[in-house]
Amino acid sequence: MNLHAKLQQRQAEGKPVRIGLIGAGKFGSMYLAQVPRTPGVHLVGIADLSPANAKANLARVGWESQRTEAASLDAAIKAGTTHVGDDWQALVRHPAIDVVVECTGHPIAAVDHCLEAFAHRKHVVNVTVEADAFCGPLLARKAQEAGVVYSLAFGDQPALICDLVDWARTCGFPVVAAGRGHKWLPHFSESTPETVWGYYGLTPEQAKRGGLNPKMFNSFLDGSKPSIESTAVSNATGLAVPGNGLLYPPASVEDIPFVTRPRSEGGVLERKGMVEVISSLEADGRKIPYDIRMGVWVTVEAETEYIRNCFEEYNAHTDPSGRYFTLYKRWHLIGLEVGVSVASVALRGEPTGVATGWNADVVATAKRDLQPGETLDGEGGYTVWGKLLPAEKSTQLGGLPLGLAHGVKVVRPVKKGQSLSWGDVAMDTSTRAWKVRNEMEKLYAR
Repeated sequence: MNLHAKLQQRQAEGKPVRIGLIGAGKFGSMYLAQVPRTPGVHLVGIADLSPANAKANLARVGWESQRTEAASLDAAIKAGTTHVGDDWQALVRHPAIDVVVECTGHPIAAVDHCLEAFAHRKHVVNVTVEADAFCGPLLARKAQEAGVVYSLAFGDQPALICDLVDWARTCGFPVVAAGRGHKWLPHFSESTPETVWGYYGLTPEQAKRGGLNPKMFNSFLDGSKPSIESTAVSNATGLAVPGNGLLYPPASVEDIPFVTRPRSEGGVLERKGMVEVISSLEADGRKIPYDIRMGVWVTVEAETEYIRNCFEEYNAHTDPSGRYFTLYKRWHLIGLEVGVSVASVALRGEPTGVATGWNADVVATAKRDLQPGETLDGEGGYTVWGKLLPAEKSTQLGGLPLGLAHGVKVVRPVKKGQSLSWGDVAMDTSTRAWKVRNEMEKLYAR
């Protein structure tokens, strides 16, 4: 049975998958917009720092107010409605909840939410990929030890890329490269929340209408989010990452199989089997027609003459050698697709992407010269952006993971473009997030 049929069966049996959502911002709202249209699920509760804002977002996506009038989680279960409050612990500890969707976008808080959910034997769909980037391998291990499933969120690009990689490998194709698209020029790494909308291609009015967070969107633009997502893909698939950060080769969809080849064969890859991000802009800023900016892709190799002939016979677009072919999705629908993860986790016991090792890391890198006493403001802010590095190189540098570069003081000068180390900052070592990261570094020490 496919997932939709399984959901319909749960609906018919009166045994819906019971869900708790933590965080009802933009991403969460997109998921909420689909919940009333999905059979076999019951969103029992929403926990948000601002219940009033959460209810406003529910109204924005079309929920009727009477659906959120339950005074408690128990009342919501009995009435088939949704409780909205600010107590995330009560939500993850409630015995009726099957799946927790972590959707805060706050990496340090997300680690707390995930660990608590595991402790109470709840499956977790983690939308906050920033947390997965700095400790996903250990979160996956702790979920497995608890007997639950931890998963990346379908709709977000990492899970979609993992899906394409799985397709390729299941078909017997070697994966040469996989990744996403992005609008990229090198100076975007210096962008701040004040400059983001002009670079991104939205007006301030459009951003306000959509309730878009400039810091969050700047984390996409400045290269932090592409690095974070590439890290999640690498750790989930075993694909390697570039030795000194993403290259962002410009290419149209048609040209992806040309550029995602090894350098020895005319492409940009250090070797076969890597993660990369394709830019939708030429080096001079010109927009590339038919780009992959909002999409995902995987490049595979035909290892035999017979397979290469099949590519040719069925008009598959390849590089000139006929060996390399790229399959792609040009768009992703973000929170509108999270239901796939919820259903897969709850009904099949399968994640839609999960870390299987520690191959990659995202290291906080200075956007400008930083002085002692300054406070780092994390991804998308004014002080640092995230650089993708192999985990081994990050460990050798003592690299400060971007996900922990929030609200920490700089203790010695750091030059623009320099990747920060643990020694450059005064860390709060009391958080569970720091402890999990520290435990992971020791576990995977080479």
